[in-house]
Amino acid sequence: MTSSKPNRSRNRATKRLSQAAKVGLAPGALIHLGERKTEQAAISLIEYGEAELVEHQFTSLEASRTYQPRLPVLWLNVHGLHEPDVMAEIGRRFNLHPLVLEDILNTNQRPKIDDYGDYLFIVARFFEIDGEDRQIGSDQVSLVLGPNFVLSFQERPSGRFDPIRERLRQNRGQIRKLGADYLAYSLLDAIVDRYFTILEDIGERTEELEDIMLERPKPGSLQTVHRLKRETLNLRRSIWPLREVINSLTRADDRFFHADTRPYLRDIYDHTVHAIESLEANRDVIAGMLDIYLSAVSNRVNQEVRALTVVAIIFMPATLISGIFGMNFRVMPPLDWPNGFLIALGMMATVATTLSVIFWRRRWLE
Repeated sequence: MTSSKPNRSRNRATKRLSQAAKVGLAPGALIHLGERKTEQAAISLIEYGEAELVEHQFTSLEASRTYQPRLPVLWLNVHGLHEPDVMAEIGRRFNLHPLVLEDILNTNQRPKIDDYGDYLFIVARFFEIDGEDRQIGSDQVSLVLGPNFVLSFQERPSGRFDPIRERLRQNRGQIRKLGADYLAYSLLDAIVDRYFTILEDIGERTEELEDIMLERPKPGSLQTVHRLKRETLNLRRSIWPLREVINSLTRADDRFFHADTRPYLRDIYDHTVHAIESLEANRDVIAGMLDIYLSAVSNRVNQEVRALTVVAIIFMPATLISGIFGMNFRVMPPLDWPNGFLIALGMMATVATTLSVIFWRRRWLE
């Protein structure tokens, strides 16, 4: 936890500096806002038809300018959003609005959908479990859906779209038969499916933490509770708007998503609702963690106070007896008895044993 605090402070400072750098510039200015998560931007292209597929990797803008697609569907994917020149070239080739490019470069966007007439612009977020401490980080994913092309923009290589590439290469299912709209659905489905993995991880950690709190809370338990609350809040800020995005797609006209693809969109919508329900259930459990912690700590303090009270009561009669025999009166018969000391010790032991038996029967010594 201590190592993550400087990282959070540095990320907040980076965000403030990035936002300040854009003040006063014209709308549509191509400036990257956010954390740089890869050293160099990488562009990959897959164009395909039902019977053929071709892949390309571009390492320079000059190589991409000379390329001319020839197959029905084109999928262009970009890893790394910190090079405005790359974004400008893609915008020129696909006639993208400057505000679309600006939103792609601003990696602090909330999930949304914009209709630009000839294409749809969709923003979503990927979530990943980073490091051994299982911290959850997020990356922005931007999609542009046109009549025969899909553009995807990621902050870094995540590998989450690799199964879709394999399905395209091996021509499995309907992905090479239904066109660009089905490809866009497949990308959105991969994003939503990832939420369930994250929610399962949060659920497991929540159950582990709940068991710890019920048995014996640790000093760092409160920090873990606040971390889980923050992570679920970030998830909620992404899943709820994404539900509205997918709902808008299911109710939109047939310009981009055809009738064959709409049932799949409704299936994603159901998955999103399911993810929201799981998230809200986890949030309710996490919200009750503080009450569990306070109750457990209070119960532990009560047990310790009871143990100290029992010990004090057991030895209190011995203190009374020793105090009586310690009074400085001239005439105290037991002091003259030969076995007076042993009698006093016997009285102390008898009273202490009697009280111990009483407390044990009442289960106060457990």
